[in-house]
Formats: sequence, structure tokens, C-alpha cells
Amino acid sequence: MDRSFVLHVPGVPDAELVPEPLDPGQIVSGSPEVTGKVVWESADGRQARGIWQITPGVVTDTEADELFVVVSGSATIEVEGGPTLRVGPGDMAVLREGDRTTWTVHETLRKVYAVTL
Repeated sequence: MDRSFVLHVPGVPDAELVPEPLDPGQIVSGSPEVTGKVVWESADGRQARGIWQITPGVVTDTEADELFVVVSGSATIEVEGGPTLRVGPGDMAVLREGDRTTWTVHETLRKVYAVTL
């Protein structure tokens, strides 16, 4: 295993994030705002690791292959034709590429993620 690459991101709960505007068609209710920060991306752009945050509201999405861990906040994620997940601090979830989801964000949610496109 190549151990020459090490990524360390201190202070994830307080890391400064940049706006990532939602497509208005994704917003079901409320005025949710998304911010994030990509901390690593593969040379081919097919993999990314980062921090993502969303304020309360309800949004829809079509997912990529993603593993994430919630740092703070809470949400209910309804997967069309699948389970409904209630996530909060310390929870890990895996979403599959193409999953159509509805996120009901109860408290501003911050997560760290690993996405494969």
C-alpha cells in the first residue's frame, strides 16, 4: 500500500466552507443553503473527499456513490424505493449512484464525505 499521501484536515466542525448554490428545482420547502469544501480530488475527477453542510429545509437529489459521516446536525433521508434514514452526529451512511433522495434537514447538518463518480 502506498502511504506517501496523507491528508489531515483539522477542525472539521469549524472549517470555513464556501457557498454551493442549490438548483432552485431541488428545493421542496424552506430556504436551505449549502456550503462545502473539497479537500481532495483524484486527477481524473472521479473521486472527491470533502466537507458539506446544509441548513434546515427540504431538498431532493440524485446521488453519486457516497459514504459520509455526520459531524453535526440531523436529517431524515428518504431513498425512493428504499429505506428512510434518520442521521445525526456520528452516523455513517452509504448512498448508491442514481438513488433519488429527499433530504429533510431538521438542524444544520455537516458531514464529511467520500464520493466516487
